[in-house]
Amino acid sequence: MAAMSDVLLRVGRLNYVWTNTESLLIYIIAHLLKVEKDAAIVVFLTLNTTRARIDLVERLAKLASTPPADRKAILSAMARLKKESKTRNKYNHCIYSFDERGEISSTQLMRLVEDDNEIRYGKVEQMDEREIELLEKSIAEIVAISRTLWAFIHASTRLSGEL
Repeated sequence: MAAMSDVLLRVGRLNYVWTNTESLLIYIIAHLLKVEKDAAIVVFLTLNTTRARIDLVERLAKLASTPPADRKAILSAMARLKKESKTRNKYNHCIYSFDERGEISSTQLMRLVEDDNEIRYGKVEQMDEREIELLEKSIAEIVAISRTLWAFIHASTRLSGEL
């Protein structure tokens, strides 16, 4: 069992670091499209899901006009971000179960799994120390991805005079 305040603090941190990191895609979009930041913001905000934004960045990076070093750096960062999006989605789209003391005992995913014979929903996972540790590792990885994106942005803007 995990104390509710410990879980909520970490989920809050997860959302904070995720939002800040995702917003860096604005600069990546501007760089790849060779447009001003304002135009990249319009593109970013027009795409209303994280998945759509990452897909766009990956597709732009794969264009022949993208230098191979940029392509490699961007696709690597997007792969890492997609991996961490699973944790973010889990904690933002689950139901929390509580024990008799009011502590969070487990999470239940809000997703249907259907096969030929049955329909199941809500994989249940215990909220224990191992799960808290995985949440902390995800937060740290998202921060590392953010630093990677910032380093790329700064390097590319020094070369092109953007930003």
